[in-house]
Amino acid sequence: MAQQSTSSSTSHAGVWIPPPLLYIVPFLAAWLLHALVPLPLLPAGIALVLTFPLLALGIILCVWSIGLFRHFKTSLVPVRPTAALVLSGPYQLTRNPMYVGLLCLYLGAALWQNNGWALILAPLVAWIVQRIVIEKEERYLEHKFGAAYLQYKARVRRWL
Repeated sequence: MAQQSTSSSTSHAGVWIPPPLLYIVPFLAAWLLHALVPLPLLPAGIALVLTFPLLALGIILCVWSIGLFRHFKTSLVPVRPTAALVLSGPYQLTRNPMYVGLLCLYLGAALWQNNGWALILAPLVAWIVQRIVIEKEERYLEHKFGAAYLQYKARVRRWL
């Protein structure tokens, strides 16, 4: 299910940094820190057991969300106008399944490397994504879809 835009506006959310970079750059910083000062947090076996469910969940959420965006013919790129408000699939559980999926991939990769630095940076990554991306996208969607987005926002959580 998707709510079509009633606005003829060609504006966009104004998110100029590709959101995946907000996960990749801190992960690379954590990787460098780990190379200089290793900080494993878990026994290797436990880290690996936790890795694969997180990676699988991240892949599923990202692929499913991207598929829905394509199905409803709306842009994945936050500097392009949104054509539809996607409300089905994982969007019934979280308003941001792509960002939750990317965070799962980030955490899964951190556990795969048993990189404590990446795990320590994870809350900062989520905060940065929320401040730089999600808050701008939410303002844009409120303006573009009005009451439909506000009703959706009232019933579905931002993260989980």
